[in-house]
Amino acid sequence: MQVNEFDDIRPYNDAELPEKMELLLKDPVFNEVMGYIFRKPELKENKLQHLKKMRTIEQLQTTFVRHLVEMIIHNTTKGLTFSGLENLDKSKSYLFISNHRDIILDSALLNYLILSNGMNTTQIAIGDNLLVYEWIKHAVKLNRAFVVKRNIAARELLEASRKLSTYIRGSITENNTSVWIAQREGRTKDGDDQTQLALLKMLNMSNAKSLAEGFGELTIIPLSISYEIEPCGLSKVEELVKRESEEGYCKTTADDLKSMASGLFSQKGRVHFSFGKPILTSFLEQNNHLQPNEFIQELAIRIDHRIHQYFKLWPYNYVAYDMMFGTGDFLDNYTAQDMAAFADMVEEARKMVPGNPEEAAKKFIRMYARPVENSLIAMEVFRS
Repeated sequence: MQVNEFDDIRPYNDAELPEKMELLLKDPVFNEVMGYIFRKPELKENKLQHLKKMRTIEQLQTTFVRHLVEMIIHNTTKGLTFSGLENLDKSKSYLFISNHRDIILDSALLNYLILSNGMNTTQIAIGDNLLVYEWIKHAVKLNRAFVVKRNIAARELLEASRKLSTYIRGSITENNTSVWIAQREGRTKDGDDQTQLALLKMLNMSNAKSLAEGFGELTIIPLSISYEIEPCGLSKVEELVKRESEEGYCKTTADDLKSMASGLFSQKGRVHFSFGKPILTSFLEQNNHLQPNEFIQELAIRIDHRIHQYFKLWPYNYVAYDMMFGTGDFLDNYTAQDMAAFADMVEEARKMVPGNPEEAAKKFIRMYARPVENSLIAMEVFRS
């Protein structure tokens, strides 16, 4: 077998599917998970038999995975909507850079939407810190995920970043395959979606052209993902409070697994994906004279403003903003029922952190209010 330099990070291909699927189906923990998802034994067995018949990654994604995502949408949301997708060319590849609110669903729902609208699914970036069991690694790499290596030595990290950058650029510019990557490592927990500069620096490592040309050929699409009910919102607040109050606090593998499951199966209300237009060549070229760090800073700000501009704001966001600032600026955007429901959610946050209930409530309100603040700033930026 020919060894490929990306074998340790790339998704599985069709030739590997039978072997990897067999390993997945033999895994006892995976079988437990299937039993949790499909509660009726006969339904679970039907799904397992269906998986045994898969012969291509496309077949897997367009049947089993698609139906699973539809089940999640039906059972845990009040509807999935989108905007802006009609502006994209279905024959081209893109680098989708989005805010990051849920470990699994952000990319799963993205692929569901673009597949349903005649585009091929994207490849998905996933941190190796989440691949805590072999079955998870097999499951995600069978679903076109590639691995982002983390928590390795500095010298290894530099080489891993170069390889990752080269892989992403090649996927888009040579293989005409779109890529999704979150704007930051880890989910946004305080509602403030900001692009990490390290992400853009990594992407530039494989660039042999000018800054404008190199980022231009990636065709970056800012993508805003908005959940009416913040995925794992209570546990995110609990984590924020503990990080500030408990010295040496560190999340465990169990915490990550719990967040993955909770994000998938908890109620999320309405969900909206706003696809922006590609970052303009004119914007990239007008900043091409800048030093790399300055260029990347300007690009990060532009991506953030676009994500904030197109972020779908829900009544709870407006309620939280008025609560946080003690105003009635957005009274027309919510009802008395919305206020009462959000007050109940805040009370749940208080109970979640009994040792510091007021700080928990404050952070919970802030998490929902911050997107409104960012939206107002973005509106002012593009108005001027």
